[in-house]
Amino acid sequence: MIGKMFFCWVMIASWLDFFVQNSKEKGRNIMEFVNTFWALVPPIVAIVLALITKETYSSLFIGILVGALFVSGFSPVGTLDAMITEGFTPAISDNAGIFMFLVILGIMVALVNSTGAAAAFGKWAARHVKSRAGTLFATFVLGVLIFIDDYFNCLTVGSVMRPLTDNQKVSRAKLAYIIDATAAPVCMIAPVSSWAAAVSGVAEKLDSGISGIQLFIQAIPFNFYSLLTFVFVIGMIVMGFDYGPMAKSELDALKGNLGSLGNDEEVESTKATLWDMLIPIIVLIIMCIIGLMYVGGFWDPESGVAGDFVGAFGNTDAFVGLPWGSLVALVFTIIYLICRGITSFKDAMSCAVKGFNAMVPAILILTFAVSLKNMTGLLGAATYVEGVMKAASAGLFSMLPAIIFIVACLLAFATGTSWGTFGILIPIVLPIFKVGDPLLMIGISACLAGAVCGDHCSPISDTTIMASAGANCNHIEHVQTQLPYAVTVALISFVNFIIAGFVKNAWICLPIGVVMTIVVLFILRSTIGKRTSVAAEK
Repeated sequence: MIGKMFFCWVMIASWLDFFVQNSKEKGRNIMEFVNTFWALVPPIVAIVLALITKETYSSLFIGILVGALFVSGFSPVGTLDAMITEGFTPAISDNAGIFMFLVILGIMVALVNSTGAAAAFGKWAARHVKSRAGTLFATFVLGVLIFIDDYFNCLTVGSVMRPLTDNQKVSRAKLAYIIDATAAPVCMIAPVSSWAAAVSGVAEKLDSGISGIQLFIQAIPFNFYSLLTFVFVIGMIVMGFDYGPMAKSELDALKGNLGSLGNDEEVESTKATLWDMLIPIIVLIIMCIIGLMYVGGFWDPESGVAGDFVGAFGNTDAFVGLPWGSLVALVFTIIYLICRGITSFKDAMSCAVKGFNAMVPAILILTFAVSLKNMTGLLGAATYVEGVMKAASAGLFSMLPAIIFIVACLLAFATGTSWGTFGILIPIVLPIFKVGDPLLMIGISACLAGAVCGDHCSPISDTTIMASAGANCNHIEHVQTQLPYAVTVALISFVNFIIAGFVKNAWICLPIGVVMTIVVLFILRSTIGKRTSVAAEK
């Protein structure tokens, strides 16, 4: 590992030295590379290093360093200043609400585990869910039901389902994949979610002829990647096979190596029951919804959306609403568990430290990932992508949805942000098409689908990081095992967007996509697939 890291450092240093010398020879200023393809180089460096070294922290840091070097014009002092003032500091301050939410969820998970409530849930589930397929399907259904926010989805589904999947010897990588597949994809087709609010907020500021939330709803039937991901996951569960790195992780899990990070041991208790886990989770869900509505102005007469449930969600701020609701739920959980007599105040307070420590890796990775996004933003990735899109629009018009999908995939993969991607592309896509043109909705859907797809594939995506944290598995293993599955659905979606550009009817294209997905699954099972369900039964 040390040898690999040293080799990577040498290669990067040599490349940068060549770049600087070449620039000097040609009399160019480094800052001339802003708003060009070089804006995407820092995240590409981070992603490549992460996949090569399987080491997340140093890879992200090197990506940030490369971005800061570009921003500062290779000035040593300017580089350090850019990393601190433009990278790390805003990353921490702007995401303080999410960090608070993560810590609170970590504390709640520690409380539920320490009281034996998680073990009680696992015993109950083991009596009612007798198969791996049933366990995976239950995880999928729970993920679909928690559609309010992707962060909330990842950590809640992970903490609830880990005991059950461990009992059935499901790998943590497989659990992380199902969590990730029902996080961003379901949020992107749920009209009442933080993602719908973000999309409608971007679209509302533009002259599209309809409201932002209407635009979001009308785009849902053409969001092939999100919808076909659900078909793909269900198909994989029913057929009982895996392929690629995921098959290896699943077969290792059957031998006892689940891929856990090892800090989620459960405590059994004769006093704890199933409801000691379910009640805190239910209260958490309810309070987070109330928190999002409160922040959105549902009860504020001066907000303009008072009494309007959908409007409040369109006006809310998840970075405030989720900590608001989770803090109330945490206080309730502590009081409830103490009153139940299954924990003491002292033990509950000790869980605060355990919960915080459990979330430190996720917080650190998220901080680095957001800092890298900040560097990419300073380098003008938005301007570069805008130019690419305008150039593409001069080509075959009916092919634009497929082109938009690819561009959105690549941008989200390189930057690790779905929200940033559709925030960049929606203002570009809308003016390309005329109001009322069916291609307008297809183009918007392609933008949203591509953003989810790239986010799903990227190792620096915050949602991908949260899925790893929720499953408590190695982040790079999650990325490597998930990537072949995400790429498979992406290719099917790309073909569907080509068809949609000419057919322009979702109710024709979507069934075609479903059939294509099922056919591909049968082909994969008969060629490279490994029947992990059969292996489990033996």
